Amino acid sequence: MTQVIVLNGGSSSGKSGIVRCLQAVLPDPWLALGTDTLVDAMPASMQASDAGIEFAPDGEVIVGPEFRTLESAWIEGVAAMARAGARVIVDEVFLGGAGSQQRWQKALRDLRVLWVGIRCDGAVAAGREVARGDRVIGMAASQADVVHRGVVYDLEVDTTRAESMECARAIAAHVR
Repeated sequence: MTQVIVLNGGSSSGKSGIVRCLQAVLPDPWLALGTDTLVDAMPASMQASDAGIEFAPDGEVIVGPEFRTLESAWIEGVAAMARAGARVIVDEVFLGGAGSQQRWQKALRDLRVLWVGIRCDGAVAAGREVARGDRVIGMAASQADVVHRGVVYDLEVDTTRAESMECARAIAAHVR
């Protein structure tokens, strides 16, 4: 049985909406954890530090060595929860493309994982970003393609025109 679903897509691509819909349509309880969970758990001092994570005015995300250390521990922790019996949906942004996926693959190596690419046209994601009002403008457009570079998926969905529930149902059909 699938133990982990990893959703990868840029900011404002629709991942969070899909996660909520997946939790509603999947028959068993699934925990939802994501990169925002990790960032929110970090002390505020790490969100304005060269060693932590910085959000540049143009939307670029810069991560430092302390962030990477905590991220590594967090990824291992998510994998441990899945090994302990929790089913987990991971809402991720692979800023490093294939390198980011490889970090997750290493931690999840002995688990059944469904890798899902969440695509969205950059202009559409940018419009959502403005409407949300809680993101640095430019983040969605800069991430729309780069997060998918070199990443291998079991399934891809495109939220440019498809609703979250439609995407969630397509993903749920691949959960075994």
